[in-house]
This record gives sequence, C-alpha cells and structure tokens, in this order.
Amino acid sequence: MTLFYLRTSPAAVRVLLALAVVFVMLATTGWTAVRPHGLPDARAASISAWMSGKVGLRRLPDPKAAPGAIARFFASLTATQRLGLAKRYPLVVGNLNGAPTALRYLANRLALTEARSAERALYRSGKLTPVGRQNARLLVERYTSLLTGNRQILAFDPTGAGRAAEVLGDLDTASRISIVVPGVDTDMLSFERDDKPYQAPAGMARELYGAEASADPGAHTAVVAWADYTTPIGVGLDASTGLDAERGAVRLEGLVTALPRQAEVALFCHSYGSVLCGVAAPDLPRGRVSDITVFGSPGVRARHADDLHTTAHIWAARDAGDWIGDVPHLEFAGLGHGADPVSSSFGARVISAAGASGHPGYFAPGTTSLANFAEIALGDYRDVACNQSDACTQGL
Repeated sequence: MTLFYLRTSPAAVRVLLALAVVFVMLATTGWTAVRPHGLPDARAASISAWMSGKVGLRRLPDPKAAPGAIARFFASLTATQRLGLAKRYPLVVGNLNGAPTALRYLANRLALTEARSAERALYRSGKLTPVGRQNARLLVERYTSLLTGNRQILAFDPTGAGRAAEVLGDLDTASRISIVVPGVDTDMLSFERDDKPYQAPAGMARELYGAEASADPGAHTAVVAWADYTTPIGVGLDASTGLDAERGAVRLEGLVTALPRQAEVALFCHSYGSVLCGVAAPDLPRGRVSDITVFGSPGVRARHADDLHTTAHIWAARDAGDWIGDVPHLEFAGLGHGADPVSSSFGARVISAAGASGHPGYFAPGTTSLANFAEIALGDYRDVACNQSDACTQGL
C-alpha cells in the first residue's frame, strides 16, 4: 500500500529513479553486513516437542495463544510443574508471552547455557572454517556475558543470527516501562558492545534506565532492550522495505500485550526500529502505550503522525550530523518509509538531540537526547527540551 505520494513531475521521476539505482547498488555490491552463523533451528525443534507434550493428562497450550491464555495456564500449575516445563522446554518457556517473568528469566538462563555448550562443541569440532571458529568463539563470549551476574533475559533464540531481549528493573512492579527498539544489523553479536556500549541495544537500555533513576530516584521503572526481531542486513533492499518491520511489529504487539497492565509503556525506536514502531502503532493495545519516540528515523510508513492511529504522544528527534537526514523521505511501490518525522508537516513533537553526534549516539551520556528520553519515559514532559522553535510540549 502506498503511503506517501509524489506528483509525477520530471523532478519526482528523477528522484525515484535515483533512489532505485541506489537501492540496487546497495543490494548488489555487497554493502551489507554479513550475518553470522547460528545454531540450527533449536527453537523450532523445542516447539515441536512442546506441542506433543503434556502436564499430567493436560496438553500444553499453543505457543501462539494469546498472552492471557498462557498466563491462565501457568497460573493453574504448581510451582514444581512450572519449573519442570522450563527445564524441559527452555526455548519455548523463555519466549512465551504470558508466562511468569521470573520463569522466563530462568528458562533463558538454561537455554543460554545449552547454546554456549553447543557453540563450544562446534568450536572444538574441527569442522568450522577459520571465520566460523571465530564466530563460534564470539558467540560463546556473548552467551557468557548474558549469563554473568543476575541479568534478566526476557527472550532468547540462538537460531540464525540470534535474537534477545533484556530487562533492567522489576518488570512486574514497574509503573512505567520503556522499550528500546533498535534498527538494522542487530543480532546476538551486536546486542552489546564493549566500546561505546550506548550504541548497542543492551547499552542503550542501560543508559536510559540510569538516566531515569537520576531524573527521579523514587520512580518504579523498567527498561527492555528489545532485539527480539529479525532486522534487515545492512542498508540494502531489506532496509528499504517494510517487510521485516511488519514481521517485527507482530512480535512487539505480543510483548506489549503481555506486559503488566498497571504500567504505562513508552517506545523508543531507533533508525529502522522506528519503521517497526510505526507499523505496530495502530495495533498496539489501546491506551497501553503513552509515548512513541522515533529518532534517526528514515520514516514510519505514514504521511502524518495522525495516520499512526494511536493515542500515544508521537515524539521525533534527529541529530544535525545524522546521515539519515540525507536519505529521501518518501515511499513508492513499497520502497522507502514515507514522510520525515522531524518535518513540521508530519506533526510529531520534535525534541532536541543536542550532543548525539551522528546516527548511533542518541543514548550517549550527557546528551540532551538521552535526558529527553528519560523525561518522556517518566511522563514528566515539563523538562523536555524541544528542538529550536518547536513547541513540543504544548498541550501536555
């Protein structure tokens, strides 16, 4: 469906032709990231076993069932039965929206331990290429990091390039929950990084959680680093369409639906993650999401903020040095993502991103963008710094 239209003037045609050439070049010249290998589809095998499993005489529920149905099923079990399911099917229970949060954390620790052992065995098998051995070593290091301390892993799937989600804070008691949705080239290896950690999902969430605590030490908040969707590879054709966003939107909707009902939810959507949030917005549980903030955005597949059909406040930010500002903001025949969210015609509340220094720096400590994100996450709009002359807090 075409969401943004251009008049068919010669200039517009030239823009579209140029854009098409760029996309084709990106797709054919190798300017994309290389996906690392991952384990075979262990989760699919686990789901297959789950579907034929039982607790006593009872069949196990469809993993695709609504979170409410899953929650009722687990509530009907004894603690021993719940623990038994987590041990038998960690890759199912650990990713099951509606399952008890603590049980998901436990299941994912078990799944991570198994995945680490499998990667170690691959590394030592002598069957991998040098590149494969290096990748296996890096995955072992990543899994070890995720198993260190009391990290709360809400989702984990080692299949392919891998997916993960981590929680900071108490998800079950938080009154406000923030979800960080990252963009392209996010996988198990890029979920966190040692240098400039704020440029990776885990570090983004950590910086936001810390900024929230600094802004309001008494607030009960939680932050989710949500890299639980398959992102496009590089900035080629995949990133120019909404296909990965549409698939990811379904997963995001499932997460938000399963969150504790007492909490207000704010989404912070970076780069291609903003495309996903735009696609998901109309179908998110009505009234659950208070704020959607997009930054470094190529567009949200909408002509205007009102076209997102959500009651959430729509915020937008872009650093002056962010290269995404040079990307044509249009949509034609499925390519491109529509209007520029920071343009005055789009209708978002445009906030300052001072200090962000380019596309990956919005969560860097000391930036105005990070401070703004924290205030939005807390629902304290009075201290949000608007971009230049934008009256971004008017009416709040």
